[in-house]
Amino acid sequence: MSEFSVLVKKRRSANKFVPSVPISTADIEDIMSLVKFAPSAFNLQHAHYVVVTDPETKERVYEAAQRQYKVKTASAVIIVLGDLEAYKNAGRINEGLLHLGVMDQREYDHTVSSVHSFYEAGGEPFKRDEAIRNASLSAMLFMLAAKDKGWDTCPMIGFDPEAVREILQIPDRYVPAMMITIGKEDTSSQRVRGYRKPVGEFVSYNTFRSESKTGGTSK
Repeated sequence: MSEFSVLVKKRRSANKFVPSVPISTADIEDIMSLVKFAPSAFNLQHAHYVVVTDPETKERVYEAAQRQYKVKTASAVIIVLGDLEAYKNAGRINEGLLHLGVMDQREYDHTVSSVHSFYEAGGEPFKRDEAIRNASLSAMLFMLAAKDKGWDTCPMIGFDPEAVREILQIPDRYVPAMMITIGKEDTSSQRVRGYRKPVGEFVSYNTFRSESKTGGTSK
């Protein structure tokens, strides 16, 4: 079994952490140095992370997260944000390619214009979908990178996004995509892994097919 296969199977959603285990800024940035390679549409890098380690702020986030114990005991609580206006950074992000000669001025101008037009034509629902979609891609890589560095995580949607926005002073252009708790898992009461569908139940080829309750397939 490859190292990656082992890593994927070892990563689990940790519902209980060992209290009072600190995580340093160096540890977080070590993980983030890998997260920056996550894919994103047009390389717009929609994701922004707010890392909460300050005890007082963490307590307020705990209240906004329905007082879930894993938030209270986690080494840090991380809010993954998606940028609704990421497309406006297309020019800055592609400037390096222009200066290196990878793009000429015509191609650069066309790329920036096309990205702007694409997002603006999609409207607010599309911008929101894109913000969450690309932040989620980044978040999955964060959880794998964290596990590779010896940290356990749990992705969460059980929190009040507007309360979190106020606590952390998040600008309106960012949408909270998810919360991730990180720390060292307390495995003393760890459950066996939950049921995972066989590949045949969630993969179709060439046309959609779903598994019926009797075991046959249906379109």
